[in-house]
Amino acid sequence: MTEKITILHTNDLHSHFENWPKIRRYLLEERQRYEAAGNQVLTFDIGDAMDRAHPLTEATDGQFNVTLMNQIHYDGVTIGNNEGLGNSKEQLVHLYDHANFDIILGNLLNAPKIMQPKWALPGKVIKTKAGTRVLVLGLTAPYTLTYPLLGWEPISVERMLPYLLKRFKGQYDCTILLSHLGLDVDRAIAKRFPDIDVILGAHTHHLLPHGEHDQSALLGAAGKYGEYVGTIQLELSNHQIVKSSASVVQTANLQAATSDRQEIEGYENHGEQLLGAQKVADLPVKMEKNWQGHSRLISEGLAALEDYAGTDAAILNGGLFLQDLPAGIISRNHLHQMLPHAMHVMRVTLSGDNLWRLIQEMEKNRRFLLRFPIKGMGFRGKVFGALNYSGITYNDHDGSVLFRGEPLSPLRTYTVAMPDHYLFIPFFPTISIVGQNEILYGKLLRTVYGDYLAKQYPIRKEDDHG
Repeated sequence: MTEKITILHTNDLHSHFENWPKIRRYLLEERQRYEAAGNQVLTFDIGDAMDRAHPLTEATDGQFNVTLMNQIHYDGVTIGNNEGLGNSKEQLVHLYDHANFDIILGNLLNAPKIMQPKWALPGKVIKTKAGTRVLVLGLTAPYTLTYPLLGWEPISVERMLPYLLKRFKGQYDCTILLSHLGLDVDRAIAKRFPDIDVILGAHTHHLLPHGEHDQSALLGAAGKYGEYVGTIQLELSNHQIVKSSASVVQTANLQAATSDRQEIEGYENHGEQLLGAQKVADLPVKMEKNWQGHSRLISEGLAALEDYAGTDAAILNGGLFLQDLPAGIISRNHLHQMLPHAMHVMRVTLSGDNLWRLIQEMEKNRRFLLRFPIKGMGFRGKVFGALNYSGITYNDHDGSVLFRGEPLSPLRTYTVAMPDHYLFIPFFPTISIVGQNEILYGKLLRTVYGDYLAKQYPIRKEDDHG
């Protein structure tokens, strides 16, 4: 008995809705075409479908992304860190309330009871028309530093994958892994777990144009931002895979429809309208960004960090601020455009010696970072920009550091507020090596900033013209 299974897969769309109309058309037409040829067709998404950098994702907490995904009727999706860490626990629990597809996720458990969440399946067995039992598993990158702060327990691949394979033992003929883990981990899984036949990859935004055969597994991956869509072809004999191949299609080369542009602009406009309706503060003056120096935006930001974190000092980089704020009434849309980053505030506590060392690291990297382009790790801007301190003074001549005007004491500890981004980039190793770091996961950086502006420059009833 021979059969053909076609797998269509997307990953790391990151709310790049400009590619969505083409992707949707392609997936629906390809499914129809292959089904007409007698193939069994399975469709999957491998996570990071949402990204709060898009105003409509921000305004709906990702619910709109699910509405779009419902147009495909995916056979299964897993989540990425943007779904898992870009949302509060409550938002993630309800993200898929209206989904018409299954969420397959085996390694993110509810804390403190360490139980499978109700909104996700640990695995799914799909029976094909020819009777082949396909086990689909989903795993996401287990951020051990940050998931527990939100009330989730991430489990490592080494612990969870053997458990899942054992749990479904005897129930499957072949296995597909939806892996939001990254290419290196996918390759390691292929070597260690011969039971996994197909690994659909994501997270590291890697593109495998013709797939990659690693031991008995076929790896597939379709890059990032919906720039590609992936296809896997499997030929089976007596429910066992005898032939497998992978390919991708470039979305830019797909036919556009005349209505596409209007649809894409509509998403942007709708998101901006929803955010724009939520007024935040009434600014007495325009506040301008300055990536290379100091600005009013930055001094307000430093004060906002100190206020929220309850510290006497703060550090911020100028490249975070992508837009100016106008004088007058500002809305959540202004804040979102200015600070689209998936970042939180962090309290870092260090001894006097180690704070001195951290400031030396920052000063040593200052000129290099001024125009240094940063990608990922929560950053959604162009360049890192200038470092700015409040409560901390650095003397360029002798390298000394003052805290609130006093020399640092090696016998004291000091607490400084800064973006959690600084923990994940490689330029300030003191933070991760010796810092007592507390990420304040309750609010995103732009919300902290907006709440502070709302306190300092409240909207009086007569000012709010709607």
